[in-house]
Amino acid sequence: MARSASLSGYLELLPDERLVEIHMLDTLRRVFESHGFANIESRAVETVDTLLNKGEVDKEVYTVSRIHDDGSEKSRLALHFDLTVPFARYVVENAGHLAFPFRRYQIQKVWRGERPQAGRFREFTQADVDIVGEGALPFRADVELAMVMARALQALEVGEFTLQLNNRKLSTGFYTAIGLGDAAAVLRIVDKLDKIGADRVQAELAEAVGAAPEQAQKALALAQIRTRDAGFAEQVRQLVSDAEDTELLEEGLAELSEVMTALNQQVPGVAVADLSIARGLDYYTGTVYETVLTGYEQLGSICSGGRYESLASKGRRAYPGVGLSIGVTRLLSALLDSGALRASRSVPTAVYVTLRSDEDWGAATAIAEQLRARGISAEVAYSAEKFGKQIKYADRRGIPFVWFTDEEGRHEVKDIRSGEQSPADPQTWSPSPEDLAPRIIRG
Repeated sequence: MARSASLSGYLELLPDERLVEIHMLDTLRRVFESHGFANIESRAVETVDTLLNKGEVDKEVYTVSRIHDDGSEKSRLALHFDLTVPFARYVVENAGHLAFPFRRYQIQKVWRGERPQAGRFREFTQADVDIVGEGALPFRADVELAMVMARALQALEVGEFTLQLNNRKLSTGFYTAIGLGDAAAVLRIVDKLDKIGADRVQAELAEAVGAAPEQAQKALALAQIRTRDAGFAEQVRQLVSDAEDTELLEEGLAELSEVMTALNQQVPGVAVADLSIARGLDYYTGTVYETVLTGYEQLGSICSGGRYESLASKGRRAYPGVGLSIGVTRLLSALLDSGALRASRSVPTAVYVTLRSDEDWGAATAIAEQLRARGISAEVAYSAEKFGKQIKYADRRGIPFVWFTDEEGRHEVKDIRSGEQSPADPQTWSPSPEDLAPRIIRG
């Protein structure tokens, strides 16, 4: 995996690595569809205005234009940097054809002009799931989505992980209760706690929002609360015991408590209420999620998202939703580099049919067709080189079995890993289930 690239930030996989990626994508599809999510695909480009309407991402957007642009284009276009903003546009434009609550999953490439580094790419695959309502969306969608994502990560069998949860209402209500009016600015600063440390956060709070030392200390105290149950609520209340306006705070505490209780019942041991989680994008309004994979903490969150009330709207009609996104490429690259996941072979081919002479190519192709008809992937040699060369080629390709036919039409198959060779019938012979197709090995 650690190979030099002609363009930094753009990942190109070898065939065996691509098999691991396909396995991950197929697993995610299976889990998402088992929970009733329908698949969609949106266009790769959006107008610049659409993309810049939500969140602070202008420095990361790749614009698109024709080489011979004469200035006649009505709108500037750009590659989408995530799948959530395009999905909001998709919902508004197709609302009359959708049944709400609408449940969708989407697995596509996205482009983001970040500085390439370990786990961060300029072109990468994301897998998103969202539930969107028309006018309103029951809070149970927040609970269900967290469970779906936990099930998806468990199905991937990538190791232990922690699903970290917070609630924007809780955070905003807390900052309001202690007298910090610009909650959005406070959230953005606190969201950098792991990167810049407590002292820098406290200094930025003082500079940016005028936080007094006591207010900054309480904001930091909130960010340090972590529990595996609903015990966080009492700790938060103790920090604002003398505050009067706690209505929004109590709403956030109730919602986060409900999610934590449900997760502990359905998928115990994976969730942590982490009140430092803020998420940087402005459109989140309620539950927010981040996920850390044990042993790969340096990657940061491999799966994140949250609740949004007004990301998608048309006139007076709003489409609130909740969504989560897995950074597939980020996760894949880490697992490949560590050897945690690998393919048993690099090609789907199970059998390489050799040629005794060039005139036998038609008969060899017929043998391969008989194997393929029974679900066995087979290749046929192009020329009748020495058998040693044909076997060496199959070995180099990672093909486990080589097929021979003698002058009398008798067939034999050789396992080139063990050297064992035995008679075979193309109408009945099959490899073991382990050798029928490439397997994903965890090690």
